[in-house]
Amino acid sequence: MIIDSHCHAWERWPYEPPVPDFHGKGRFEQLLNEMDLNGVDQAFLVCAGIEHNPHNNDYISRMSSLYSGRIRQVADVDCSWSETYHTPGADKRLRQAAERWSLQAFTHYMKPDDDGSWLYGEDGQEFFETAVELGLIASIACSPHHHAALHRVAERFPQLTIFVHHLGHPGVGDKERLEKVLASARFANIGVKVSGFYYSTQQGFWDFPYADSIREIVQPLYDTFGPERLYWGSDYPVCLRFMTYRQAVECFRSHCDFIPEADQALIMGENLRRLLDSGGDG
Repeated sequence: MIIDSHCHAWERWPYEPPVPDFHGKGRFEQLLNEMDLNGVDQAFLVCAGIEHNPHNNDYISRMSSLYSGRIRQVADVDCSWSETYHTPGADKRLRQAAERWSLQAFTHYMKPDDDGSWLYGEDGQEFFETAVELGLIASIACSPHHHAALHRVAERFPQLTIFVHHLGHPGVGDKERLEKVLASARFANIGVKVSGFYYSTQQGFWDFPYADSIREIVQPLYDTFGPERLYWGSDYPVCLRFMTYRQAVECFRSHCDFIPEADQALIMGENLRRLLDSGGDG
């Protein structure tokens, strides 16, 4: 069982520069084709209501109903681009989203310059308390300096499973940022997505397989978190700006050769399958 823990699909391509297939490049059918070609069984699909796609949650919900068993929707709730970002009533909006789209998980993107205090403030605590009540997984996009705030959430709500996107965004050569991510390993309910190797490299976005990210970030994450709290993801279709879907698979499967095959199987799908089948309770 292979589950892509971090991918997207959009009705309209959201990034610059413009593309000729504006209405096709990011659609779910393209993702499904890549999954089929590469033996990926399911997508833990992270919604993002970014440029040209304000109704991405509804789009992914429709696709989920059409392709039953292939998608687990991770709904965008109050992400950094939304008008409701860190405004009162987040707990109610999360409950409404969970009921409307029958969720097992949601995503919340933090602004890079946010100090993280909302996460453990009154509104944030009510937000995550609702997530625990509903048995939801929290997929969080954040920077290393947000981890201290995440620790307070993880400690307050040990039942809440928290995923951090894209290796935690530490950056090759920045030991201080990496240490902030690795410090989260002491909380059993925090895990990291092994995705987006190109975001951390210093070798150039085009330089597959991003050996510096593998050596200086993926290996320390594996050594510190262990195999049970890491989750492989492709970052499709964003990865197409740097590499193919197959290369997103092989960055991990072929080039993280310090990880035994049994542990790779956990990271590439079994960890996430067990969580989803247990209702998100790790």
